[in-house]
Amino acid sequence: MKMTPLEFEKPIIELQEQLEELQKKSSGQDLNVDREVAAIQSKLETLRTNTYRNLTSWQRVQIARHPARPYMLDYVQHCCSEFVELHGDRHIGDDHAMPGGFATIGGNRVMLIGHQKGRDTKENLKRNFGCAHPEGYRKALRLMRMAEKFNLPVVSLIDTPGAYPGVQAEERNIAESIAFNLREMMSLKVPVVAVVIGEGGSGGALGIGVADRVLMMENAYYSVISPEGCAAILWKDRKFAPDAADALRVTAKDLNKFGIVDAVIPEPMGGAHNNPEEAAAALKAAIVSQLEALGSLSPAEIRAGRYAKFRKYGEFTETAA
Repeated sequence: MKMTPLEFEKPIIELQEQLEELQKKSSGQDLNVDREVAAIQSKLETLRTNTYRNLTSWQRVQIARHPARPYMLDYVQHCCSEFVELHGDRHIGDDHAMPGGFATIGGNRVMLIGHQKGRDTKENLKRNFGCAHPEGYRKALRLMRMAEKFNLPVVSLIDTPGAYPGVQAEERNIAESIAFNLREMMSLKVPVVAVVIGEGGSGGALGIGVADRVLMMENAYYSVISPEGCAAILWKDRKFAPDAADALRVTAKDLNKFGIVDAVIPEPMGGAHNNPEEAAAALKAAIVSQLEALGSLSPAEIRAGRYAKFRKYGEFTETAA
């Protein structure tokens, strides 16, 4: 799909267009513009490097939401040699916002579950913009229990603005379905690896995010509330979303520093949408590495480690000034 530049990327795009225009004018004409082309290329490389190495929290949120960013099923295509999708929660129906099934990643048989968004209006309506209903979380738990039965690790790919907040979801008890997943995932006897690949919004993300290893893509974000929602509450105006993103510490770098996530998966410069194959290779390598590390642990060790991991969240030490 066509790449739409983000606001902070426009100076880079303008310089690229200048370079292309200069090269176009010189082609077919007896003009030596090598020096000018080299100067613009050098300036462009410096601008690109400085821009993407110094991204703000809000800019990373924008990259995480980029419409061309790879989604769960894109990564399935690039990372999995096999994927057999399973459907339904055995109570209400199937939720297309939460696909899942048996998969093979780097020779490892796993149960793969995740959020899926759409790229156009038709697909977004089918996938509900990546916002799962209660049946999505109940399907996810059904598949996790199946994985436990067959002694398969669970891999979850998180990418949602949040669970669906509509009347239908409330009628079918969305809060209970997520809370039940939190409890049951804590007691699973098989390894669980969760990766935030884009948006990690509130309980909608956490509903499949209780894992032995929690990873994040470099330009993903993970937060209890969206920056816009936080700004609307604290500043009474959504225009303060960039300030809220900074205050919330939503980026992979910050959350890794605080111990909320265990590792950050690097992305191609400018975001995963600029080179989906490279991003997928990095994601696959990270998942395989974590599965190998967890593979030697007993069920008792897995459960004890997972419990200890989440119990230490929020711990802090006060020291004298």
